[in-house]
Amino acid sequence: MEKRIAILATNGFEEVELSSPKEYLEKQGWKAEIVSPESESIRSWASTEWGKDYKVDQELKNVKAADYDALVLPGGVINPDILRTDENALSFIKDFFKAGKPVAAICHGPQILISAGLVKGRTMTSYPSIKIDLINAGADWHDQEVVVDKGLVTSRNPNDLPAFNEKLVEEIKEGKHQQVV
Repeated sequence: MEKRIAILATNGFEEVELSSPKEYLEKQGWKAEIVSPESESIRSWASTEWGKDYKVDQELKNVKAADYDALVLPGGVINPDILRTDENALSFIKDFFKAGKPVAAICHGPQILISAGLVKGRTMTSYPSIKIDLINAGADWHDQEVVVDKGLVTSRNPNDLPAFNEKLVEEIKEGKHQQVV
């Protein structure tokens, strides 16, 4: 059965943290769509400079969590900082948790989950610079390449992408999880 996965991003996402999961999900025969508050395209950040533009498949205002089987939140410094102040993005993310659908966040991506009030009591990892933010928001932070907690997959940085992608697919195959929101 074909799955449909939303990758929520805006300008300034870390390129490989979107492209790698997207390619991996598509190799499973699934549809991975870039969802954004922006229309047409968004610009990536490639390590130390602006990267290429990526076509937006769906504008955030036109979709809902019920349209998808899972959600991916790429990092980068700019992308999560913009999305964490976007009420539509926060509502979209919360709906995935309410439905018990898998959510995966890498690098700085978990910052969005802090702003959505979704990390308290969760076991997670992230880029080291937001470790204290996650702990202060009530998460149990671990320095591991991938951490899974009831359908929530988190990883630290692009080096963790192979493990992140594998666990993401595993969680999508498992389906819905019991969630505490």
